[in-house]
Amino acid sequence: MNPEVFREYDIRGVVGTDLDDAFVAGLSRALGVYFHEHGVRSVSLGMDARLSSPAFREILKDGITASGVEVIDLGMVPTPVMYFSLFRLDVGGGIEVTGSHNPPDNNGFKIALGKMTIYGDEIQKIRAIMEEGRVLRGKAGSRSYDIMPEYLDDIVSRIRPGNRRLRVVVDPGNGVGGAPAMAVCTALGMEAIGICLEPDGRFPNHHPDPTTQEGLAMLRAAVLEHKADLGIGLDGDADRIGVIDAHGNTVYGDMITAVLARAILAQRPGEKIIGEVKCSKAFFDEVARSGGVPVMGRVGHSPMKARLIQEQAALAGEMSGHIFFLDRWYGFDDAIYSTARLLEVLSRTRDPQALFDGLPRLENTPEIRIDCPDRIKFQVVDRFTRYARSAYDECVDIDGVRFTRGDTWGLVRPSNTQPVIVLRFEARDREALRRIHDDTMARLDGIIRELSGASRP
Repeated sequence: MNPEVFREYDIRGVVGTDLDDAFVAGLSRALGVYFHEHGVRSVSLGMDARLSSPAFREILKDGITASGVEVIDLGMVPTPVMYFSLFRLDVGGGIEVTGSHNPPDNNGFKIALGKMTIYGDEIQKIRAIMEEGRVLRGKAGSRSYDIMPEYLDDIVSRIRPGNRRLRVVVDPGNGVGGAPAMAVCTALGMEAIGICLEPDGRFPNHHPDPTTQEGLAMLRAAVLEHKADLGIGLDGDADRIGVIDAHGNTVYGDMITAVLARAILAQRPGEKIIGEVKCSKAFFDEVARSGGVPVMGRVGHSPMKARLIQEQAALAGEMSGHIFFLDRWYGFDDAIYSTARLLEVLSRTRDPQALFDGLPRLENTPEIRIDCPDRIKFQVVDRFTRYARSAYDECVDIDGVRFTRGDTWGLVRPSNTQPVIVLRFEARDREALRRIHDDTMARLDGIIRELSGASRP
């Protein structure tokens, strides 16, 4: 068993190398023990469109029911639909078989206990159960349940669209979100144009990540071709959203959240709105300007969800496109519901594009990832943090270090899932952006060389 498949937020690896039938059988038995120890007697189970997902689902079902825990099989559904089932069905947890936005040869498992996804130490507890070979013998059944109609009805019932009929292009990237996203757009009175709609675990058209330029290229072309008001991209399991505006520009997750926050704060001033450490300074400034209380949190859909509940915030959003509503929703990340809320805002606006055009513009980089061995990446960030505290006006170290001087800031954080260090920079002008970028890169390069004991190639 490869211990590295037990990640910070999920269990994930390469099919046939890290994940095979024997591994999933062991995982199913460990999950049976884990759920039983938490008093869970019934769980929901969903899967994405990956080629390995149906077989993995059946193995999970067999092992979990053999441990005495009932399984309610939701079939092929987006991850947010599994989350929805936690609030609507008499279950104590859930599992989604999904590789999310990762390549076709990957798969994985997102696990919920109660109404929250587990992460960190809780995932390591499942690993420990597997390594110890602990098994429970029991007997429980499984049954299929089509929850999709309830999910779609619930979304539509909560949305109050305006009079403007928007033309929207939807690109689920051949993941599982196409049909429900199209159904929601149509039910809200929009003109919906779909591309890459057929679920296909080979992802034949493009990589299913709506936050990369490659993942958005087909959507951008379709928006411009059809003269659409908006393009909506979904990742493979539809818990992350990407947006293309009418001019073909990418709107990243923090700025999507800013648009949504404005609308909430116009009705409910004083609400907390959460962003993570990679979000633009413009996001936090916009929340404050709109009458909200900006809160900075850690990166990651599970800790972000937990922080949302802890703060009882109205909304939270990540650069990666995970967006979470407690305002008129359940608090989990859901790209289809986020689409509906964005359509509500834009359809009530005289000039929808003006909402995007009016967002503050700063010079910034996309997420930058530099290779760094797992064994030293945390030491590297700790060493850089000591430097940043002496060189910058303010440092926030809730997740790596975000360091600020005036309107210029940078971020250095160790990835929770890969042997890399993640960087991002922002400034008022390109020269200030270049300076902070070059200084940080030089410092990190020296620290990595020193700690690795060898020159980097």
